[in-house]
Amino acid sequence: MAGMTTTTPLPLDLLACPRTGERLRTHAQGLTNQGGQVVFPLLDGVPALFAEPVATLGEWRDRLDLLLAQLEQHAGRLAAAIDAGDLTPAGQTRVQRLHAATVDHRARLGALLSPLTLPRRNASMETHLALRTRLPPDASLVGYYANIHRDWAWGEVENTASLDLIRRVADRGAFGRTLVIGAGAGRLAWDIHQQLEPEATVALDFNPMLMLLLARLARGESIELYEFPLAPRRSEEQAILRTLAAPEPTRPGFHAVMGDALRPPCAAGSFDTIITPWVIDILPEDPRLQMARINSLLAPEGRWLNFGSLNFNFADPKLGFSLEETLELVEQHGFARPSVTEAELPYMCSPASRHGRREHVVAFGARKREDIQAPPRHKALPDWLVTGRGAVPALPEFRQQALASRIHVFMLELIDGRRSLKDMAQVLEQQRLMTQAEAEDSLRNFLIRLYEDSRNGRSF
Repeated sequence: MAGMTTTTPLPLDLLACPRTGERLRTHAQGLTNQGGQVVFPLLDGVPALFAEPVATLGEWRDRLDLLLAQLEQHAGRLAAAIDAGDLTPAGQTRVQRLHAATVDHRARLGALLSPLTLPRRNASMETHLALRTRLPPDASLVGYYANIHRDWAWGEVENTASLDLIRRVADRGAFGRTLVIGAGAGRLAWDIHQQLEPEATVALDFNPMLMLLLARLARGESIELYEFPLAPRRSEEQAILRTLAAPEPTRPGFHAVMGDALRPPCAAGSFDTIITPWVIDILPEDPRLQMARINSLLAPEGRWLNFGSLNFNFADPKLGFSLEETLELVEQHGFARPSVTEAELPYMCSPASRHGRREHVVAFGARKREDIQAPPRHKALPDWLVTGRGAVPALPEFRQQALASRIHVFMLELIDGRRSLKDMAQVLEQQRLMTQAEAEDSLRNFLIRLYEDSRNGRSF
């Protein structure tokens, strides 16, 4: 550990209520907007600036409970494997090591995330949905867990390469007041703050584990957490207790903030630099709305720096923008012509893992040329889902899923312990659902998935 860092007050002039856009003020329990309609708690000093913070933190707490339960179950499976007595000596050592690490890992995560247990959910879920601020169904506290070790333990080569890419697309102007949207484990935001010397840096991410960890590391603390390499090189590298720490004391003016990139809790026109690393192509929103939102948060002549794969993977083919289209859209949303560079970077190349890859990424920097109309506040859910009063639309996707579900239910009802796969296929043909050959293929694929899910402890 390089030494403790003096904390600096939250930059309230840069932050805003994600509901109303009003500036924030201090409150006995954290922060509140000017009207006092909502209180945003501080978790270990980190503001939780979600539009409905109690409900959002309640969702995260539920996912923490699920994570801890899953780790407990995994520890139980490892203990059962040890007790079975049919492991080789090397296997016994390996599984015992994993069991001990899993038990300790669960305790360490529980301690790190203990601030998340403080707010209790109340009857605000309706408001939560009305504000369209629900968590994505697949959002996980540990979805980017490996990035923690890359950022703060062994990833200096990768971290340096990312910072160098930012330098290449940034002009010579000062970074000033800087916002990093989708900061993740936070090392890039921290490196920018340390080496490019912004006046203030706000690292924004909606994952509370990452922000709680970042805040502690930025304060000069060190934290020990396990790395579980994807493909361990050696048996002893199945689980490695890493010491995570910032390499030097943090300059004043660095702040970790919990918030949603789709409803950023930031004051309009307040930032001189906005950085979006690996984020604009993964958010579930038309990228053009993101461009308009970034424009609205920048001060006159502010700059936007972006890098990542630019893989817009939307179901709607109109939104699968190419690099050329993306650059045109940037100009159409109030920015000068972007400067562009491409590079090949190492990505998640843990020294303890046989897995690792190189990514071809593109980066661009663009100055704000003019103000454009700010986008409407993000809505993740339609009114018929939020209010429950409108008619549920008969979407083609719903009809297709209904048909598939009926067929799956029918297939499951055919499983009686006596029929073979071919017998079941004959029934499907008799019901004129598909031919015998088609039915055999469909049944085999369905049953393979069902069987593998049952073996892996997953529900269908």
